[in-house]
Amino acid sequence: MSKGREEHRDGPRPPAEAHATVRRLIMTELEQGPLSARDISGLVGIPEKEVAGHLEHIRQSLHRTGRHLVVQPAECAKCGFVFEKRERLTRPSRCPVCRSESVHAPLFSLSGP
Repeated sequence: MSKGREEHRDGPRPPAEAHATVRRLIMTELEQGPLSARDISGLVGIPEKEVAGHLEHIRQSLHRTGRHLVVQPAECAKCGFVFEKRERLTRPSRCPVCRSESVHAPLFSLSGP
């Protein structure tokens, strides 16, 4: 054993601090109302690219509890096309109808008991 471990065993171990996980923080924010991935990123302090992965895991976890992740689909700002059938939780890069890149991001919230 290393010297550091031997010294630590002599004294009492300090209690572990309770930290909220990133997904728990995201769920708390989503309970307040609909948010975009950018909003979640700013509130929780993670990169926007990581938000979709966390949301997908939250979606699967909520399924067991009877709650649901509600997704308001992305919408084209130019022609109004709504991405209703899109399963991915990321923002589409452009509209398939008018090819505009001005697309409003999807919004996420929680529903259920």
